[in-house]
Amino acid sequence: MTEHTETGGPPSPEDPTATSATQSAETTAPPVTIDLAREYEEAGIAEVLDSLDRDLVGLEPVKRRVREIAALLLVERVRERMGLSAGAPSLHMCFTGNPGTGKTTVAMRMAEILHRLGYCRKGHVVAVTRDDLVGQYIGHTAPKTKDVLKRAMGGVLFIDEAYYLHRSENEKDYGQEAIEILLQVMENQRDDLVVILAGYEDRMNQFFESNPGMASRIAHHVSFPDYTADELFEIAEKMLGEWNYRFDPEAVAAFREYLEVRRNRPHFANARSVRNALDRIRLRQALRLFEERGSELTAADLQTIRETEVRASRLFETDDETAEGGSTP
Repeated sequence: MTEHTETGGPPSPEDPTATSATQSAETTAPPVTIDLAREYEEAGIAEVLDSLDRDLVGLEPVKRRVREIAALLLVERVRERMGLSAGAPSLHMCFTGNPGTGKTTVAMRMAEILHRLGYCRKGHVVAVTRDDLVGQYIGHTAPKTKDVLKRAMGGVLFIDEAYYLHRSENEKDYGQEAIEILLQVMENQRDDLVVILAGYEDRMNQFFESNPGMASRIAHHVSFPDYTADELFEIAEKMLGEWNYRFDPEAVAAFREYLEVRRNRPHFANARSVRNALDRIRLRQALRLFEERGSELTAADLQTIRETEVRASRLFETDDETAEGGSTP
């Protein structure tokens, strides 16, 4: 059957090859039109984008950027089906912003989108830092880096504080070896791995200046803004609701005051600092209930956080700028 194709001779009408070839051509012919709304619904990315809106407070510029990337990938998939593909899109990304602004959460949602659209086999996220990639002696870095890459294949490799991979002040540092391995895999296996680098914006810019090869492989840059005081309070109420707690009216005012002061102190980490503060408030509430254990408790008693538990923070007791900068909200 293949001889006719190789020599260019036409198959005879009675030859079954003619029928199968025609059927194959009809099967593989690109569609004339595609319903993009249906493609969007069937891909299931609306569910992921909705969860992003539901689970993350604020971050409107970030959510819009994620929607843009999702739209690009969906349209590119449709273009490929119609024979209009411009080649596999570059998907490596850089997330910049201060700690606690949702970078890891967005990376997880992005992995879901990539998986549902067929750009990732598994859609999982492997989150690492320098210590997971760089060894402490000769011959240690390559196996560590390759092991991480092996675990991340088919999904997303999220490297937090990626600039620590490069230490220009130390010529014998092994971070450059990890970078070289990453660069090779990001180029040669970009169809099976998406790398997301994350960290402070200024330090990531310096990192890219020192490593132009890495900069050239990053297609999408997403900047994560700090939360406003109102957004931080909304995050706090959301967390408390998930834990079955609530502020009484006086505690609401006290915690808003706490946020206004805390967010201007050193080492503030946005939603992460809010969670830490609430954890300590819960400890104070538990101690108060324990010390009042002579009386019967209702569900409301167990749920309610009072103003005294908020104002017991050292933040309200000192003008020392280092207070609250560490581990005691």
